[in-house]
Amino acid sequence: MPRLYIEEYTHSLEGKSVCIACREGILRDNLNAVISDVKLLNRLKIKTALYHNIANRFANQKYFRLLADRLSETRIVRVPPDADFYSYVLDHEENVHKLIFLERKALVDPLGNRINSVTTQGVRQSINAWGDLIANTNFKGVLDRICSRIDSGHYDRVHILPAGKDAIKYELFTIEGWGTLIANDFVERFQPVATENEVRLIDGILKLYTSEGYLKPRTKEYLILNRNNFYVTTIDDIVVGCVEKKTIDAQTAEIAALAISTRFRNQRVGVFTVQAFIDELKKKGFKRFISLTNNPNLKRLYLSMGFEPCQRPEYNERQTASPGVAMYYLAIA
Repeated sequence: MPRLYIEEYTHSLEGKSVCIACREGILRDNLNAVISDVKLLNRLKIKTALYHNIANRFANQKYFRLLADRLSETRIVRVPPDADFYSYVLDHEENVHKLIFLERKALVDPLGNRINSVTTQGVRQSINAWGDLIANTNFKGVLDRICSRIDSGHYDRVHILPAGKDAIKYELFTIEGWGTLIANDFVERFQPVATENEVRLIDGILKLYTSEGYLKPRTKEYLILNRNNFYVTTIDDIVVGCVEKKTIDAQTAEIAALAISTRFRNQRVGVFTVQAFIDELKKKGFKRFISLTNNPNLKRLYLSMGFEPCQRPEYNERQTASPGVAMYYLAIA
């Protein structure tokens, strides 16, 4: 079960609006789960709207009453039966921070891996390779319209996720997310760790990497004790990556505990984090950087940034502490 960070993530949604769009069959099958998640957003003072297209039949009146009674703070919109559901939502909902489409399945790449985050350009470049990735085949044709609306500034973020228990909650309040985020303005910021909330988020990100076998475990106590050596990358004021500084000598710093949230992998957040770390440490007189890793993704990242595999004698003591782990080296002017 993903770890929730309600307190840490809520501040980025304060005063913002979240719109959920869910077709009739999906909403009926997941009604209590959707209501539970939307009620949580309402309790957190986040503005909400819910679009559905449940037919206006006598047998469905119980659903209308239930939605009205339990989601009294939510703007509920019923899409007319003769209207295309997606077109209606896209034509009537503007200037929304987050627009969430609940679907039967997640968007996945050709290898079957969930697509965590992608830009509108990435959607347009990849859509043909994705194929029939969700149960509603018509949705593929809607993706280009979604991208156009994002490009024109009508939405900040569009989420596509499989409906289910806690789906919206996991999407908005966990490090790894639950579905696919489509957006363009991923503005990264790099800064020293400043708050306990950031320490908790670093702890969560590092635990994901530790479970994959690429990082040595770091306890919460270690993070608190060494907080001044940690830096974070944020997007939307949310921690999405971290790195630890380990001083080797007066001019050499080790890039340690480099980890990026699964949500933002393959979005060059790792490149940004490493370059920002180098720029920051350069101001403090460091000119040489090493990093030890067996993570194939980090190896490719370092090579792309000019690092070289090395076995330098001046770092033998550090290498001995991590036998069998590859060392990468970069010197800057």
